[in-house]
Amino acid sequence: MLIHVEHPVHGRRWVVRRDGQLLALDQTLAGLLALPLAEARAVYEAAAAPADAAGTVLAPVDEQEVWAAGVTYQRSREGRREESEPAGHGKLYDHVYAADRPELFFKSTAARVVADGEPVGIRADSGWDVPEAELGLVVNAAGEIFGYTVGNDMSSRSIEGENPLYLPQAKIYSRACALGPAIVPAWQVEGPFDVAVRVERDGTDAYSGTTSTGQLARRPEELVDWLTRSLDFPTGAVLLTGTGVVPDRDFTLRAGDVVVIDIAGVGTLRNPVTVVGRS
Repeated sequence: MLIHVEHPVHGRRWVVRRDGQLLALDQTLAGLLALPLAEARAVYEAAAAPADAAGTVLAPVDEQEVWAAGVTYQRSREGRREESEPAGHGKLYDHVYAADRPELFFKSTAARVVADGEPVGIRADSGWDVPEAELGLVVNAAGEIFGYTVGNDMSSRSIEGENPLYLPQAKIYSRACALGPAIVPAWQVEGPFDVAVRVERDGTDAYSGTTSTGQLARRPEELVDWLTRSLDFPTGAVLLTGTGVVPDRDFTLRAGDVVVIDIAGVGTLRNPVTVVGRS
């Protein structure tokens, strides 16, 4: 796997974990994703020099934008309809789910991405907030899937449900996107992947749920194709593939909760919850 670390002496760098060892990679993620997949794989597999284990694990991005897909699971379709029906536009998401063109939206700049162990945020002006456990596709400049990571697409369901045009405010705010802890190259693992999420509160699980990426209504390659049709990503991008785990309407996150997302074969992402912004 590929890990982004900040070393107290060497600064930020990328390392490869192989057979329990950390190996120095003489390349950035941006540099790898600028290459065709076969060349990037060769660079990755050529890493051989031992790397110092000291350092802080950072989010697995350096220059990449994060984008996201919505309403890609039946459960997500139901959840969006549920939150939107009081405002009268619940059926809109039935059309999104069945349409040829998927819902794709900008989620985060690289600088705003939260790493494993760092706090994710819920908006102070939102009363209904949930984590969204998602498989992240790490995509190169050619639109090829280089690898996978674990993603948390934090969402305000109250803002999202009030008006579809409020989606950016429901999805894009400080600490709304977490990725990590690492990137697993696509040639090392094969989906579908089991996805599990739980929310720890006061020593117990306040919520838990599971799904599988086998339930995605659209293939990952299809989502990538739509994203890259009219957008260039010279240093690659991360595309979150949507969530198939949506808590019932009586659940909302609280400050002090801990969100744990596990994707089998990819990793486990763990983040405490804090309140951001002002009401």
